[in-house]
Amino acid sequence: MSTASTTLTTAPATVRRPVNGTPAKGAPSRNRRNAEIQGFRGMAALLTVVFHVWQQYFTYDRDGAHSPVPNRYANALVSLEVIDFFFVLSAYLLTLSYARAAIEGGSTRPGRVFLFRRAIRIIPLYFLAVLCVWATRNPTLPGEWSDLVHHLTFTQVFDQEQIFYTIGPTWSLSLEIMFYLALVGLGPLAARICRPLRQRASRVAVCAAGCALLYIGPFIWIAVARYVLEIPHTEWPVYFGPQARFGGFAAGMGLAVVMVALGDRGRLHAKVAIPLRVAALLGLYLLSWSGTEAEDFPTTFYHPLSALLWMVLLYSTIHVRRQGRWHRWLTARWLTGAGLASYSLFVWHEPIMLGLYNAGLLPPDGQAGFPPAVVIVLVVAVAAAAVSYWLIEYPASLLGKLKDGQGRSRDFYPEAAR
Repeated sequence: MSTASTTLTTAPATVRRPVNGTPAKGAPSRNRRNAEIQGFRGMAALLTVVFHVWQQYFTYDRDGAHSPVPNRYANALVSLEVIDFFFVLSAYLLTLSYARAAIEGGSTRPGRVFLFRRAIRIIPLYFLAVLCVWATRNPTLPGEWSDLVHHLTFTQVFDQEQIFYTIGPTWSLSLEIMFYLALVGLGPLAARICRPLRQRASRVAVCAAGCALLYIGPFIWIAVARYVLEIPHTEWPVYFGPQARFGGFAAGMGLAVVMVALGDRGRLHAKVAIPLRVAALLGLYLLSWSGTEAEDFPTTFYHPLSALLWMVLLYSTIHVRRQGRWHRWLTARWLTGAGLASYSLFVWHEPIMLGLYNAGLLPPDGQAGFPPAVVIVLVVAVAAAAVSYWLIEYPASLLGKLKDGQGRSRDFYPEAAR
């Protein structure tokens, strides 16, 4: 396969069945998996809103910083960062086809198709939101034009001063775009390397080793930056750039390799899946609870460690024999509904929160104001996200019909052209 001409899609590509007759698919049925994943997205998006309201209500004085949640155990819950979940999930879904091509054989769709579909998914809403928010904060030209350029080119993650300007959480979209570009190169490369290998176990080992290297690299970078070079945690590009955060994507890629390697084999019984889920959730909570200082070990390595725990949680949810209460909760309509509009919720919630706060429509700072502020922001942001999905995201998704599976423009009027 050509590196420039092939890539993956979220839909399964046509693949050969392995010799031993094991089904080639590395995931549960699409309907069940999609519902669970939508629930996961909804949960993560709602937790992201709570986290940023928590940040907004943090107060600082000469005695130090004060959380809006005085109880340390409750504070660890509301301050849980979930951005790594989005990285893991995105990488898992988008790597599945490449993993199948490398391990089972077969083909993937052209890279231009993948990039086109990712562009219509990400760019319309993102550009519209950035332009609207930037314009309201820069009513006179030229304004902070460099901030606008950085955001429109997805390079804000490299800017120390403006990384969190305009729409703060969208720094993570810079990494998403970089991952897409990396995947277009790495996916076909993995398939090409694995093609001459006759043993299936060897192909799995090559793919797993590649994912492990991609995960270890950022871990080493963080360790060197923190303990050798002693770079402070406030040097944002050092700790937020792809060299530090790609581990989340690597964990998702590793999960895709595991799922394809297993196929329908080894689905977990409840007595194994439930303890794994509990361990992953408890590990995430303990990471949040133990990170009390900005540069202590749990805080320094929070993101690569949390990525592994999110990977375990996803694995123990989607590779099971039977659904249980956890799956029924994930597929609840209110949660999957939030998941459907999770991208809009992610993009709009911070501008909405700051707009309400600056207009005096949120309670004043302090511990008493935090709970009602969470409720108000959630209600307004979720409603706005639903509108945004149907008016912006869904119509933009229809642009995908302009191209066929090979990236060629569709001819909608073949008869008229004759």
